[in-house]
Amino acid sequence: MMDSLEAFSGRVRAAVEHRLSELLAPADGAPPRLVEAMRYATLGNGKRMRPLLVIASGEAVLDVTPAPDALVSRDLLTAACAVEMIHTFSLIHDDLPALDDDSLRRGRPTLHVKFDEATAVLAGDALLNQAYEVLASGLAGSPAAALGTIAAVGTAVGLRGMISGQVLDLEHEAIVADGATLKRIHGLKTGALIAACCDVGALVAGASPEARARLRTFGAEIGLAFQIVDDILDVEGSAKELGKSPGKDASHNKATYPALFGIPESRRQAAEHLESARQAIAPLGARGAHLLALAETIVSRSR
Repeated sequence: MMDSLEAFSGRVRAAVEHRLSELLAPADGAPPRLVEAMRYATLGNGKRMRPLLVIASGEAVLDVTPAPDALVSRDLLTAACAVEMIHTFSLIHDDLPALDDDSLRRGRPTLHVKFDEATAVLAGDALLNQAYEVLASGLAGSPAAALGTIAAVGTAVGLRGMISGQVLDLEHEAIVADGATLKRIHGLKTGALIAACCDVGALVAGASPEARARLRTFGAEIGLAFQIVDDILDVEGSAKELGKSPGKDASHNKATYPALFGIPESRRQAAEHLESARQAIAPLGARGAHLLALAETIVSRSR
């Protein structure tokens, strides 16, 4: 019987926290201050939504039986931790003065505030590159999976994904975005990596091309819903609830769903993307239960 979302989330978060701490241990030749900064940004208060999606996607398409002393499959855990390192890199850089200039992240001072701007830039760079190293070495026993996951996440955060989304986001602080442009920005800036999480989990688990396509669609739809809800929470949430500064979108004239459509219509569109995500994984039946529960949590969350 499939465990509850709470039990699933608990075992995944425990495994991810432990493995991330191992991966970010002090290393010969690495400046201690840099390692300290990487650990500060990565460990502790994250929701770990992206690792949860990696592992839920993998477990949905293959009967994954972890080793007796493991909470999740070793290969899925490797991919999940690499994705979280990439996500943390994106948060570090997003908070920098040149981008969103935020002082609070995950309930603590942002990395450039806690350390300094140069250290924050380099810690983000180090996390991004170490994530690829983790995938290449951790999945070395399956070269096809290693190459596939590196390609998937590289595309998701590169020129055809997150980076282009960030550039468009900055450009539209001065240009009013229409609905199609806003959807494109959100799909690249946030949705691409979330879709890659689901694809990576499926790829590592050896899913069929059809199952991978369904999970990519699920991830893309949930990625859009996630960012729409983020936009809403930036208007309605508090710093205590969010762990970051609210009201930043309005202060930077960001292109957001509430600014363009209003709160009620934004909520309706988030629910619409949730329904599309539900339909994408309907053929998985009960095995998609964790994914569906995570999707519902994403849309209903308050932080």
